[in-house]
Formats: sequence, structure tokens, C-alpha cells
Amino acid sequence: MNDTPESDDVKSGKYTAPALSKGLDILELLASDADGMRKSDIAKALDRSISEIFRMLAVLTERGYVSFEPSTERYALTTKLFEIAHRHPPIRRLSSVAIETMRKLALEVNQSIHLAIQHGDDILIIAQVDAPGNNVTSVRLGARVPMLQTASGAVLFGALSQSESKKFLQRAKNGEPDILQSFLENVRTFEERGYCESRSAVIEGVFNISVPLRDYSGAIIAALTIPFITRLRTPHFVSREETRARLVEAGQEVTALLGGNAFTGA
Repeated sequence: MNDTPESDDVKSGKYTAPALSKGLDILELLASDADGMRKSDIAKALDRSISEIFRMLAVLTERGYVSFEPSTERYALTTKLFEIAHRHPPIRRLSSVAIETMRKLALEVNQSIHLAIQHGDDILIIAQVDAPGNNVTSVRLGARVPMLQTASGAVLFGALSQSESKKFLQRAKNGEPDILQSFLENVRTFEERGYCESRSAVIEGVFNISVPLRDYSGAIIAALTIPFITRLRTPHFVSREETRARLVEAGQEVTALLGGNAFTGA
């Protein structure tokens, strides 16, 4: 879209909507706290009065974006924003196209599988299929997990521009050095092999295997991932190597269904 005098004014901050800004500040703050927050803590974090924060919380609660738990006096995000995001055609199409392939693969290899996109410095799970067996290791639909801690994140890192990746790594340096080092090794693995396979950073005994989904230009738009667990005393157990091969094929299949080029890039 071409810049206009109006768009220049918006960029410069000439036009303001204080109530909207306060509401968005609250939503963004609550998105970073899974346990919810009391209104006094919200007011303090945003440097606002409790009365103006209360008015905004009342509206957000009434509209269903925020929930209130009387026993703890905490406000938390509902899933409404996530549901709205799924009405957005690109995400809706991505998950709807991928889901049948995911179900088929989960049944074939008896492993859970999830689909993730980049969301800031996190990955966001937009589709998830459980393994058909009794023992399940899966990630909750709608969960956000730091990119640094996941194989999906190493794959999605390849979607960042040079400037974005540089800024991301600068922010990552403020965290634990060993986590960053493992992440960079996973990125190199993906660049060399076209998939990422690494030990889970949060669950012992789980190997995360992740492959990219690409658009028509070959750019990465999502990651398809299996948190692989070794099943004992299971007939027809599918090995990690075979599971990886089938996941790679599934990623290529979904990419083709999306009209993308599975063989461009890494």
C-alpha cells in the first residue's frame, strides 16, 4: 500500500485512541502471564490508575476477551483472540489443509503431531492431533512456547529476514547461554538436512522432529512437528528414523496441497 498523508500521520502518532490503547495494553500484558493478574498488578505494570483499568477490564470481560476468577481476583485471557485469529483465512486454510494428513500420519506412526506458526519470539500451536494409543505426549492447541526451546522454533527461524533474525538473537542473548547454543545447533541441523531433530528441552526422553511447510516461493510459513516417544511392548512400533521419513513426506504433501514448493530452500 502506498504511503499517504493519512498513513504518515498514523505512523507519527498524530492520531490517538487512548481507550483502545489501554485495552490493547491490557490484552498484551495478560498474554504474557498464563496465571492471570489482579487488577492492582495490571494497573501497576501499565502505570495506570486502578479505576481506569477496572473500567477497561469490565468491558473486556463483558465482550469475552478476558475472564475473571472471583476466588483469586485474577483476570486472564480467554481463547476468544485465538478463535478470531482462526477466522483469518491464511491460518484457517493452513490448518484445514494440513489436518487430514496429520490425522493419517498420527495413526500410521502412533505419535502425536502438531502444526505451529511463528508468533513473536514464540511458536503458536494452531492444529494438533493426538496419537491413537493410550500414552500421549502432545502440546495444547493454542499454546505458545518460546522458539528457543523447540525444534519447531529452529525451523521457523528460517522464515525470519536477516534483520529479524539478528534482532531475535540479540534478545536471546539475555537468556541462558546453553539454551541459545542448543537452538543454534538445531538451526544448523535444519539448514543442513531440511528437518530438525533434537531432544526435548522440557520433557526427558522425547525427541522433537520438525519439518517446514512452504508457500509458492519456497518461504517457510509453518512447522509440522512430532514429539517422538519410544513405546515399549508395542506391536508394529515405528522407529524414529521411519517416523522422521514419513514426517518429511507429510510436510512435502501438505506443502503441495497449499500450492507451495517443498524443494526450495533448506
